[in-house]
Amino acid sequence: MNPRDLGSSVAGETFLGSWAGQRTLITGGLGFIGSTLAIRLSQLGAEVTIIDSLIPQYGGNLFNLNGHENKVRVNLSDIRDRYSLEALLQAKDVIFNLAGQTSHLDSMHDPETDLAINGTAQLSLLELCRRVNPGARIVFASTRQLYGKPHYLPVDEAHPIEPVDINGINKLSAELYHRLYADVYGLSTRILRLTNTIGPRMRIRDARQTFVGIWIRQLLAGEPIDVWGGEQLRDFNDVEDVIDALLLAGSLDHLASTPYNLGSPEPLSLRQLAELMIRLHGSGEIRLMSFPAERKKIDIGDYYSCYDPFQRDAGWRPSRSLEATLERTLAYYRLHQSHYL
Repeated sequence: MNPRDLGSSVAGETFLGSWAGQRTLITGGLGFIGSTLAIRLSQLGAEVTIIDSLIPQYGGNLFNLNGHENKVRVNLSDIRDRYSLEALLQAKDVIFNLAGQTSHLDSMHDPETDLAINGTAQLSLLELCRRVNPGARIVFASTRQLYGKPHYLPVDEAHPIEPVDINGINKLSAELYHRLYADVYGLSTRILRLTNTIGPRMRIRDARQTFVGIWIRQLLAGEPIDVWGGEQLRDFNDVEDVIDALLLAGSLDHLASTPYNLGSPEPLSLRQLAELMIRLHGSGEIRLMSFPAERKKIDIGDYYSCYDPFQRDAGWRPSRSLEATLERTLAYYRLHQSHYL
C-alpha cells in the first residue's frame, strides 16, 4: 500500500481507510502511548484489545480511556504471563507491542525485572506469535536510548549502538529478536525507535516515563521546574504524531524490518523547553540543578534524531508544533491532574 493511499496527516489529512474491522492488540495499552493509540484505532473502526498489568510504576491508568471505555476490550494481565498472552495473540491482524519498563534509572536498580519485561517477555511474545499467529504484523516500540551518547547529530540509523544503561541493552535485544523472527521465520515485524514523546495521558507522578511529565506537575503545583544541566539538546514528538507513525508501520506492506527513527526538526535545550512551558503556563520559575551522580553516569548529553528513512519509506513527518503540543498538554492536566497524581 502506498502511504498516500492512507490519507495520512503528513499530507494535512486524516487516516481514513484500512483499519475498519481490523483486529488489533496493544500490549501496554493503558499506558500513555498505548491508550492514545487504542482511542485512535477505535475511532477508525478497528476491533481493539488491550493487555496491561496496571503495575503502578509502569504508567498504566484506567482514566486514560475516559469516554472510550466501551469501545475497547481491556484484559488486565502481564506480558510475562505466557498463558494469557498466548490466548490473546490469536486471531489478531496487527499487534502493537508497546509494553515495557521505561525508566532508565529503575533498570539500573532492578536489572532483572527490566530484563524480564524488555527482553524475555519480548522473546516469548514472538515465539508465541510464531506458533499461534504467524500471519500477524507486529509493530515494536523501541527507543533512541540504545544509541547511547551521540557521536554526531542528528543521529541516524547507521549510528553506533552503545547503550549506557540496562534499559538500552534490553531494548536492543528485543529489537534483535524482532529482526531475527522476521528473517528466520518470516514474521512481519516493524521497529520504530521513539524519541521523547509528550502529550496528554503521559505520566506526571514522577520522571519514570519522561521528565516533561514531572515538570508539568511542578508547574501546576506552583513549584520551580527542576532542570538538571539545562544545555542538553533534545527533540520531542507529539504523541499524535507517534500514533500516525505506528499506524503507518502497521499498515504499509513494503516497510523494512530494520529499525526506523522517529524525531523532530525542532530540537531545543532543556532550559529553552522549561522557559517555553513557563511562558505557556503564564507563571513559574526554573531551578537549575547539578546531575545526581547516578544519573550523570547514564545521561547521553545532546540528542536529536534524523528520521529521513521513515519519511522516505512511509511518508511520515511530524505535523504538530512543540508549542501546540505543550499548550494542549497543559490544558489537559489543568482539567484532569487529580487522576494522574
